[in-house]
Amino acid sequence: AVVSTQSTGINHEKEKKKYIHRVTEVEKSSFTPFVMSITGGLGTEFLKQLATKKAQKTGHSYAECIRYLRIHQSFSMVRSITCSIRGYRGKSKRDYPSTNL
Repeated sequence: AVVSTQSTGINHEKEKKKYIHRVTEVEKSSFTPFVMSITGGLGTEFLKQLATKKAQKTGHSYAECIRYLRIHQSFSMVRSITCSIRGYRGKSKRDYPSTNL
């Protein structure tokens, strides 16, 4: 049986929501599941919650915020995939001391 990536993401979000009682009651916090697949899919609930909070904080519309977050996420994934395939090509930020043996 072939399962779509969207239904798989929804199933994973439901699975993570099992922890909501512990988070809300014990730790006195809120919980939004962050689900990400290997193929680049991102759970919808997390992005919606983040875009809503960003829109309230910045005063921009919800549509602008969700568009910005989706574009930012896409470019971040492309950047990380490129680095994992080609390797990081910039200067190393660490200076390792030379050891004279």
